[in-house]
Amino acid sequence: MKYLNQFLESLSAERGYALNTLEAYARDIKDFNIFLKEKLLEDVKKIDIQQYLLHLKERAIVPSSRARKISALRQFFNFLLEEEVVSENPTLLIDLPKQERRLPKTLTEEEVFALIEATHDLDNRERSRLLCLLEILYATGMRVSELVSLQLNTALIALRTAQEKGNSAFIIKGKGNVERLTPLTPSAIKALEDYLKIRETFEAGVNGKKWLFPSRSAEGHLTRQRFGQLLKKISLQAGISTQRISPHVMRHAFATHLLHHGADLISVQKLLGHSDISTTQIYTHVVDSQKQKLVFDHHPLSDATKNSRKA
Repeated sequence: MKYLNQFLESLSAERGYALNTLEAYARDIKDFNIFLKEKLLEDVKKIDIQQYLLHLKERAIVPSSRARKISALRQFFNFLLEEEVVSENPTLLIDLPKQERRLPKTLTEEEVFALIEATHDLDNRERSRLLCLLEILYATGMRVSELVSLQLNTALIALRTAQEKGNSAFIIKGKGNVERLTPLTPSAIKALEDYLKIRETFEAGVNGKKWLFPSRSAEGHLTRQRFGQLLKKISLQAGISTQRISPHVMRHAFATHLLHHGADLISVQKLLGHSDISTTQIYTHVVDSQKQKLVFDHHPLSDATKNSRKA
């Protein structure tokens, strides 16, 4: 297809797109070219894009894939506009197909407790570290990158404050270098206290001394990938599918459980470090979905309850 290779070369050279991404762009643009048949790119108008969208819908292409194809075409026509091949971009006034927002994966409270209980099967050293990681993550809902890169000094200050006042919090610097307070539960403080007693048994690299969770990694602290592996391993012992667990799922559980117990949305937004409250609002849909399931499964007039009576 004329101009396609030049477009792909520009994406590779100027934006550093990966090969898989370039191949996806090529497939999407070739698909549109097949739809055009003999029509030239120079003659494509808004109506052609609209008809192509309708064509995709008739082929049962899901909204997310339709949106991706139009996005690829939008960039392609921007390139053609810069190259003065076309006089306008016919995709600019086209609304992208609305996509269903997927609810984030989460765990029940019982499953979180099962994970924590499963750490008891580990040896004391590994148990102390993993329990500390889990307790802090579930108490604060922090991002995994924030968790593994906690500095030792931050933890020591939090522990000293807890001993003096009975409660404490971490001061976390999140996205955009915005600081926020993440309160610690009593069980998280206890887990932190116990872990600090054996922290030095974990080997660290040259820069490892300043981190709460030191390791021999290039960063000097436990990596996100390693923590993810430890989490999946313990999930098997807790009877939870490894497909359902990740550090980010624990963050989702933190937010969902707070809202389920009556926390207000703005407070949860601040605890998570979200700049936009619409990002936090997705968790209200999770809670609503869980409530609907509760009614469906247990209400005396629901089909599920009626069927159990018949049985």
